[in-house]
Amino acid sequence: MRGRSDGGQSKRPILLLCVMVVCLCLLFLYFSGSNGQAGSAALEYGTKFSRSLGWGSDGDGDDGSEESIFGTGDADDVKLKSFPVCDDRHSELIPCLDRNLIYQMRMKLDLNLMEHYERHCPPPERRLNCLIPPPHGYKVPIKWPKSRDIVWKANIPHTHLAHEKSDQNWMIDAGEKIKFPGGGTHFHHGADKYIANIANMLKFKDNNINNEGMLRTVLDVGCGVASFGGYLLSSNVIAMSLAPNDVHQNQIQFALERGIPAYLGVLGTKRLPYPSRSFELAHCSRCRIDWLQRDGILLLELDRLLRPGGYFAYSSPEAYAQDEEDRRIWKKMSSLVERMCWKIAEKRNQTVIWVKPLNNDCYRSRAPGTNPPLCKRGDDPDSVWGVQMEACITPYPEQMHKDGGTGLAPWPARLTTPPPRLADLYVTADTFEKDTEMWQQRVDNYWRLLKPKIKPDTIRNIMDMKANFGSFAAALKEKDVWVMNVVPHDGPSTLKIIYDRGLIGSTHDWCEAFSTYPRTYDLLHAWTVFSDLDKRGCSAEDLLLEMDRIVRPSGFIIVRDKGTVIEFIKKYLNALHWEAVTTVDAESSPESEENEMIFIIRKKLWQPGGSQDPNPK
Repeated sequence: MRGRSDGGQSKRPILLLCVMVVCLCLLFLYFSGSNGQAGSAALEYGTKFSRSLGWGSDGDGDDGSEESIFGTGDADDVKLKSFPVCDDRHSELIPCLDRNLIYQMRMKLDLNLMEHYERHCPPPERRLNCLIPPPHGYKVPIKWPKSRDIVWKANIPHTHLAHEKSDQNWMIDAGEKIKFPGGGTHFHHGADKYIANIANMLKFKDNNINNEGMLRTVLDVGCGVASFGGYLLSSNVIAMSLAPNDVHQNQIQFALERGIPAYLGVLGTKRLPYPSRSFELAHCSRCRIDWLQRDGILLLELDRLLRPGGYFAYSSPEAYAQDEEDRRIWKKMSSLVERMCWKIAEKRNQTVIWVKPLNNDCYRSRAPGTNPPLCKRGDDPDSVWGVQMEACITPYPEQMHKDGGTGLAPWPARLTTPPPRLADLYVTADTFEKDTEMWQQRVDNYWRLLKPKIKPDTIRNIMDMKANFGSFAAALKEKDVWVMNVVPHDGPSTLKIIYDRGLIGSTHDWCEAFSTYPRTYDLLHAWTVFSDLDKRGCSAEDLLLEMDRIVRPSGFIIVRDKGTVIEFIKKYLNALHWEAVTTVDAESSPESEENEMIFIIRKKLWQPGGSQDPNPK
């Protein structure tokens, strides 16, 4: 009896363990078959497919193999038939700004420092190798300039801001469309009047904010739906409208849908991805930023980005309110900016405008030990990718100090005039001018090739994925477009030249996803981007999926690269729902790569399980 009883007891834990295993398996199958089916399938499919051909990479550099991921370009190479489609919950996925990833990986971030709004990219095993679907009922976006004031609701089906900000005229829910009256938290009656008021405060001629071409680039911090930046464009002023993916979700998505330049970012712990002395004006209207925290480190980041004599326009209760807390903040902020050598240019009603010094004289005359200190000599103010902010003042280089300013020409002459900072890169004016001329010819050729497929208003938002000096964007000066000029983080710091030309852009690493929403650009230009990626050992497949995420349905991609790269991409056309427009040999020039070709692609307008329209109106 004792032995039989012991045997029953020994089998019972095994039986319980088996039951638990079966239950866990059933739970796994249930969740993967409902909420995570497409994502899990995509992860497994993409990872296995990449690794089977040797394309996968952790993005940390060369994997030791000297063989190109693009092979020989033979037609007998493996062809991809399809990618899985991500489920609907990923229709607005921004891989490196995905809060779900933060929770899943249990990252320990300081919420007070806004670290949860900074970039945190998924490791290779967590990347969703699938196609991001458009929302149900997606339509080809309304064309610029009408899009500044109205967009399709189906494209961004979120109306919470219309209700939350109904008294401030941010946006209005108007049936199938969403309207933008041009209001903001501080300018309920329209950004145009508010902008004219700022120009009047600064005594600019005719109340024109562009100051006869001397004010061209603006950083709008906490921009909302970017109406401030949208209304600056008519004055030939371009703003980088900046906001995080915070409680006002989709504000940057609305900005880009409207055709207004914008970028997802936050003043947190790392430098913004822009070089020093890039902007003539920084603006903050009720942006809810604690400028006094950490010894004024966020205000010092703005100081790094402002040009000599640059302005900071600040509209906030601290500038005018009379309660005790606002007076305390104003007193401390005034003390901080005085030690930073800023002076009040004008203070009127609810807005104060500070101006930055033209040279280093004030910095050098401060008492020893004054805080914030000057940055150390070895600090590179143009090194920004993943670099921590520092609570220090960036002094001017000696030549800029002697010149008492930037030496930049007014806009539009600025676009083609060699800027003084070319000398930092040991680039001659002649090289700069030849580059400008070469890209003008190239862009003219691109538009000849695109002409059968586009109308004058087809293209608005453009990204140059490897912008160099910005000459691609400069060649588009007569077209009603704007360009996000992207400069690789590990190359020459040419982004400061781009800003000195009166253009805008960002530093980036194409081994990672870009900080933008899906479906935000009409045209991507990729000049040798894939060849550069090959040298670093990153995944070309991941880049193709990222480009598909960024480009709008019915949008275009221009790839300028080696023939083997073009043949590699062609194998993916059906899988990505892309169609070839044309393939031609590149124009011959000393700067062209050997066997360089031009491949123009159009992304089809498709719905999951639905029909495709390769040529939408």
